[in-house]
This record gives sequence, C-alpha cells and structure tokens, in this order.
Amino acid sequence: MVVAGLSTVVEWYDFTLYLYFSTVLARVFFGTGPQSMTETLGGFAIAYLMRPVGALVFGNFGDRLGRRLTMLSSMALMTVAMLATAMLPTYAQIGPLAGVLLVALRCLMSFSVGGEYTGVVAYLMEGAKDSRRGLITSCASAASEIGALLAAGAAALSVWAMPEDALVSWGWRLPFLFGAALAGLVLITRATLEETPEFLRQRDAGTVPKKPIRQTLTRHRSAIARGFAISALGSITYYVGITYVPAFLDATGTMPETRALLISILAAMTVILVTPLIGLASDRFGRRPILLVLALGGIFLPTGIFAIMAGGGPATWAGAIILAALGGAVSAVGAVTTAEQFPGEGRLSGLALGATTATAIFGGLTPLVAHLLVTNSGWAAAPGAMIACVALCVIIVFWRMPETAPARARR
Repeated sequence: MVVAGLSTVVEWYDFTLYLYFSTVLARVFFGTGPQSMTETLGGFAIAYLMRPVGALVFGNFGDRLGRRLTMLSSMALMTVAMLATAMLPTYAQIGPLAGVLLVALRCLMSFSVGGEYTGVVAYLMEGAKDSRRGLITSCASAASEIGALLAAGAAALSVWAMPEDALVSWGWRLPFLFGAALAGLVLITRATLEETPEFLRQRDAGTVPKKPIRQTLTRHRSAIARGFAISALGSITYYVGITYVPAFLDATGTMPETRALLISILAAMTVILVTPLIGLASDRFGRRPILLVLALGGIFLPTGIFAIMAGGGPATWAGAIILAALGGAVSAVGAVTTAEQFPGEGRLSGLALGATTATAIFGGLTPLVAHLLVTNSGWAAAPGAMIACVALCVIIVFWRMPETAPARARR
C-alpha cells in the first residue's frame, strides 16, 4: 500500500508540473506572442480529454486481469512520456511543431494517468480495513499533493535560479528529467506489489467480470452519476482553486512569476495537512455530511476569495490557503466515496465512466475557461464563480446520495 501511494507522487509531479510551469512552457514551445499562454492551457485541456480514455482502457484491463498489472503498465507508459518530454526540441528550434509534439506527449501522459489514479484509489481502498477506508484512501490524494509540491518547488527553483536564456534553451528540461528518473525508480519498486484481497476474492469465487464496462453501464448507472458529481466538484476546486492560481496571479498582474509559484508550494503543504484529517472525519461522521459541508463552502467562498486575491497583499496568501484547504478536502473524501459507489466487480470501469470523465471536463477544460474569462472580461472573481456554479449543481446529488462509509451505513 505504501508503494502504491508513493507512485502517485510521481504521477502528479509530472502532471501538475505542466500547469505550474505553464508560463515557462508557453515561451519555450509556443513563442512569446500574446496567445502563447492560451495555447499552453489549451494544450493541457486537449490532452486531458485522453484521461477518461486511458481510464477505460486500463480500467477494463484491471477489472479483468487484476489491479497490480494495471498499475505496472500505466507507470511504464508514464516513464516513457516523461523522458520523451524532456528531450523535445523547442519553438526556437523547429517552430510551431514544438507545441504540437508537446501536446501529443501530454496526451500520452494523460492516457497513462487515467489508468494510474483509479488503479491506486481502488488498490488502497480494497486493502484497507472498513473502519479506516477514508483515511487510507485519502493517502492517494495526499501523495498526489506531495508530487504537486515537488512540481511547484522544481518550477519555482528553476525560474529563480536560472537566467532567462538558460531557462528557455535547456533549463526547463531538468524538472522533466527528474520526473522521469523518479518514475523509473517507482516502476522498479512497484514490481513488489501484491494483488488486492478484493480481486483475489473475485478470482476465487469466479465472479471476475468478462465485460466490466458493459456490466457497469447496465447495473450501476446511478453510481456512475454520483461519481461524476463528486469528481466534478473535486476537479474544479483543485484545478481552478489550486493549480490555476499561479497563472491567475500572473494574468491579473498581482504577483511576479516566482512569488506566485511560492504560493503554490504553500497551497500544496496545506492540502497535505488537510487530507488525512478529512479522511479520518469521513470515517467518523460519514462521507455524505462532509461532502455537503464542502459543497456549501464551494458555493459561498471562492467567488469572494478570487476577487480579494487580485488585490494583492496578505489577503492573496490567505485566500490561496483557504482555496487549497477546500480543494484538498473535497479530493480526500471524494477518492473513497467514488470508489465505494461500485462493487468490486467492475469498480475500475465504474470509476472511469463516472469520476474520470468528470475530471476530464472539470479539470482539463476549466483552467483554460477561467483564464479566458479573466483576461477577456477583466472580472477577477470569474474562477470562483465557476466553482460556485458547479457546487450549487452537485449539492442536490450529495443530499440524495446514500451513505457509503461502512460504520455509518450499518446504522
């Protein structure tokens, strides 16, 4: 379980490095024109659409052949994508083709991440005691944020330590090379993983589904919808409320690049601290009450916080911490709750159809939409309003959702 959780560090390091490093990648791969940042975020959105495709492919594989083989395969593909990204030619060398190649490799990375995260969540939940499912599964979110913390730190260090010419010509490669080395190391250690007790039970009982996607679509459509709603809130609070913040501060002229990346480091540390506490709370009080409280927070807090952050000063730092706590909390309880919507048979396919599809829409597209709204309208609170709209829609689903925490569901 420790190896499974640590692998998420590597996964999220490279995945969030693209966003934290977006201001640099815009110059390296899309030139210095006024549309370079929009093209960079657009590439992220396009690549993110491959995530549900990867989740379906690896999910089908994992439901039929086991969680362990799925996690080994996705990490191998991720290692290749990271290393290839570090070797790419730049815009100065080959022109617009550089951006095309970058987006193509991001699509490959997103495809592998689609299978990676759902596999880790299922692996952790299926290996945990019923009374600690929330805490253990939240480790996937905490580990991913450790990866995001490393990404923010690597991006900030690269921007701070290197002259502009060196950073654009070769220095940007170093954080990606570091990620490729980490991924290779995790791939080697992951070979020691054991299969989960849940999949072994299915195999012994002869209940392993032959067509898990069809079975899930036929029998668990309501569960897919609930997983979609949970992941929609988790994705937009994370990708708009946390990872988009450096680009937001740069776009509004609130902070220079280096200081904005330091806020990202603080936000990542906040999520790491909040995640296990919310995981424990969901074991104690149930998933549904925690999600309802967080949805209310999403309705009332982010719009005002983004407006205040644009003014600069200490309020910017305080706002980033509050947004990070909200996003981290939703991700922590959302990880176990989405997995609990489905039985063991077809669980990975169910997560792919519901949770990962929502992440592709509300995670991949929303940073671009938020950036366009801020830059074109001048309304600094627009990203917060986006979060509020999604929270308002999903709170109805949370209100009607059955409790899935084992200790609370038995009462």
